[in-house]
Amino acid sequence: MATEAIQPYPVIRPLRGLRSYFAMMKRDIASVLERDPAARSRLEVFLVYSGLHAIWIQRISHWLWKRNLRFFARALSQVARSLTGVEIHPGAVIGPGLFIDHGMGVVIGETSEIGADVTLYHGVTLGGASLVKGKRHPTLGDRVVVGAGAKILGAITIGDDSRIGANAVVVRSVPANSVVVGVPGQIVQRSQPHHSGDAPDLDHTSLPDVVGVALRQLLERVDALENRVNGHEAPPRADSRGVQKPHVHAPQNDSWHGQDFSI
Repeated sequence: MATEAIQPYPVIRPLRGLRSYFAMMKRDIASVLERDPAARSRLEVFLVYSGLHAIWIQRISHWLWKRNLRFFARALSQVARSLTGVEIHPGAVIGPGLFIDHGMGVVIGETSEIGADVTLYHGVTLGGASLVKGKRHPTLGDRVVVGAGAKILGAITIGDDSRIGANAVVVRSVPANSVVVGVPGQIVQRSQPHHSGDAPDLDHTSLPDVVGVALRQLLERVDALENRVNGHEAPPRADSRGVQKPHVHAPQNDSWHGQDFSI
């Protein structure tokens, strides 16, 4: 009886998977060096960046999850959580080049999907907003930046090249090339779109004050209308105790003035 030829696939496939895994690790390290000015060397990033360690462990737990070894996948994810302070469910789908800066307090839910070259800062939550067993966590497009403490909740989509401001609470889908600020998150379309070939957009100080600008313009319009109708500013009104309360005017030199704001 002829001896059956030994199939090479059981050996080649694991090696191919390992090569792919190490190539992804290399890209992850490069993304940190590109986006964190505090990173000094590849060795430093490899050894001490807990956000990267959490991602690398999650990729292993995700591999177990996809093969229905879900208890072991969850156990491994909890080990990663205790070691890094980052909780990523093994069911989450993570693209290449994710960078979790500082990491502590980041939570990524089971049905979350994250595109390529996304940046998350500490305290970020990609959370669910229902008890439905299906898709209930956010989907982040490519090159999205999520500021510290931001919460993105529900089965919503954050478009490519968008920036979520620190501590924003986002509960509805965001078009590509948008900036989101506030609670609940207010969407502002970029006047200068960000493109895939541009440098990472990490300028967290460039965030629009949507409510403040609207109030300022409204107050300026009220002052202009009063002067047009009365020829002068309307006199202050008295409260229930007979104390006169001056009008609140638009801020001057970015500072609000008035008795109502005294501390």
